Amino acid sequence: MALSEERRRARRKKQRRQAMIILTALALIAALLITGLFFGIRGLVRLFTGKKGGEAAPTAVTETVNTADGILQEAERLAAGYDYDGAIRLIQGFDGYTSEAMLTDAVARFEATKTTLSAANLNEVTHVFFHTLIKDNAKAFDGEYTEDGYNQYMTTISEFEAMLRIMHERGYVLVNLDDMAKVVTDENGNTHMEACEILLPPGKKPVVMSQDDVSYYQYMIGDGFASRIVIGEDGYPTCEYEEDDGTVVRGDFDLVPILEKFIQAHPDFSYQGARATLAITGYDGVLGYRTCPSGEGYHESEIEKARAVADRMRELGWVFASHSWGHQLYGSISVEKLREDSTKWENEVQPILGETDIIIYAHGEDIAGIENYTSENEKYNILRQCGFRYFCNVDAHTYWVQLTDEYLRQGRRNLDGYRMYYNPEMLEDLFPVSEVWDNGRPTPVPAI
Repeated sequence: MALSEERRRARRKKQRRQAMIILTALALIAALLITGLFFGIRGLVRLFTGKKGGEAAPTAVTETVNTADGILQEAERLAAGYDYDGAIRLIQGFDGYTSEAMLTDAVARFEATKTTLSAANLNEVTHVFFHTLIKDNAKAFDGEYTEDGYNQYMTTISEFEAMLRIMHERGYVLVNLDDMAKVVTDENGNTHMEACEILLPPGKKPVVMSQDDVSYYQYMIGDGFASRIVIGEDGYPTCEYEEDDGTVVRGDFDLVPILEKFIQAHPDFSYQGARATLAITGYDGVLGYRTCPSGEGYHESEIEKARAVADRMRELGWVFASHSWGHQLYGSISVEKLREDSTKWENEVQPILGETDIIIYAHGEDIAGIENYTSENEKYNILRQCGFRYFCNVDAHTYWVQLTDEYLRQGRRNLDGYRMYYNPEMLEDLFPVSEVWDNGRPTPVPAI
């Protein structure tokens, strides 16, 4: 009996071991199946959408587009943004492309389209700009002391969306400043500014776009504006907005997410991936994060949050510019004040946003008149030492461009309440004001 009981215990022990082995094997098989299913689905998503979850659409051959169909889809995306050479290189880099009729046909089609392109006149490239867009008219135009300024300098979301639609219909194509001219380094290490060619099909016209004060100042809290830029679950920038009850919601509440989605829906509105240039100060933080060590609400963690958002935005093609640290009038302040302010921007803001060679003057106030900058201009020398090569002021003319061997300088047009109300005829080349005007805007718009 004792021996029989011992055998039974041994048998039960063996059975338990076998059960554990079987369960472990089943768990491993299930894990492999789930992993395979996940990557299989993700591969299909990449193949048919041309992008990875949370990342921008790829611009080069990867395993996700390394099929004839995938290559063609990515090439069509590049061609839609006028990068015909990139589209052709992509196809011709595909092994055996000559045996794929749809690929050789696409190359022929892109080559034929290239013969129809013409170079834009760089001296006639217009530059438009905005401030933070108004999400809630009732809060912005509530009779408080800030109402007049918002009415003069801001644009509502509905106005901006209408402007985009009409400008796209009229053939405007978004370009970056460095699409107009680039800094080139010669064999001796010397740099100079060199004009570029912007090649577009007939009927297409380049336009530069920028937005000022993308810092979401604290004085604007509760006035109907977004509170900051964040990266959404889809990997693209969106905005946060605080409701009256304190609830924070996310959505297309300012220029960045609205324009990003417009370009995704209309890739022909963006020249080779161009986005808007965002002019940012530093005294009250950046992108809605309280990153200024001497400012209200500062916390070190805000710097890392802002940097992560900026990094992702740069990946998508967004460009950052200095708007001075303290929103200073660079044309009026002393040389020493300018030096001090630019140093603060370089020390506090640049480490978050990354290096930039663009300065967009606060208040549009330039450091010189229409004459060229020279080495006798001490303020220009300081800004050159800071690495700036692109200089933008405010000018009501349709276009104003000054390109020298050292820099590109361009005037910008304000598309705001003041310009639309008092000078609608000056915007006719872009859109009829009557078709974009938000009737929720109080009139008359206060004179400046």
